[in-house]
Amino acid sequence: MQGTVDGFSYGLVTPVAAYVMACLGGALGLRCTARSLMNERARKAGWLALGATAIGSGIWTMHFIAMMGFAVKETPVGYDVTLTYASLGVAVVMVGIGVFIVGHRGVSPMALVTGGTITGLGIATMHYLGMAGMRLRGQLQYDTFTVALSVVIAVVAATVALWAAVSIRGFWPTLGASLVMGVAVSGMHYTGMAALSVHLHGAATAAGGGTSTPALMPMLIGPAIFLFLAGAVVLFDPLLVMGRSDRQGYGGPGIPRPAPGTSRRR
Repeated sequence: MQGTVDGFSYGLVTPVAAYVMACLGGALGLRCTARSLMNERARKAGWLALGATAIGSGIWTMHFIAMMGFAVKETPVGYDVTLTYASLGVAVVMVGIGVFIVGHRGVSPMALVTGGTITGLGIATMHYLGMAGMRLRGQLQYDTFTVALSVVIAVVAATVALWAAVSIRGFWPTLGASLVMGVAVSGMHYTGMAALSVHLHGAATAAGGGTSTPALMPMLIGPAIFLFLAGAVVLFDPLLVMGRSDRQGYGGPGIPRPAPGTSRRR
């Protein structure tokens, strides 16, 4: 027996909240990656790692906020904690590989294709690993073509995001890129969900269903707090906010440092 799947149990509340978190993670990741290009090599890895963790956490949080609105009417839905957090680790690690490739190699076609493919596959793996952690009285089934389409969307979205991270400068262009990234990531998620059907076990029909909000809410607290703390780091960094840093003694990318013993004043 096929279950009655509802991905919008709370209407537009969960899709909109999920989109906002995807945009937040994308914006932080893009700004941190841009910041790594403005800094000395000693701190480059730190900014790239922060950017990768922000993007990975944003995508993961987006996915599971959206899943809070997911329900199968004939059976309750729960989640395996180990697989759920494993999907977060996969997202951060694979996004990190892509970000480091582009952050160190630049926007060459090979770097973008390699980094975008790894990052996109990481996003798709996060999605389907998180779905594998779902616990209900039934079996998940997927349409192969729609799954493949969701993976293609993830790879294209990741490639465009990495290009934007190292090519776009300024607050407003970055904000626009993060909004587009949020649309792409949300599109990948709901395309993947459109591939899903649930074949119920015999006893499931009498159980009664419900959303997965109680199971997911505690697991979302940590990554959400991290995103807001990362946002505070970015917000109070003068080089990102103002495009220059008096503490470092130079005016931004492309403007050389003054020679030792000279003054910046004329």
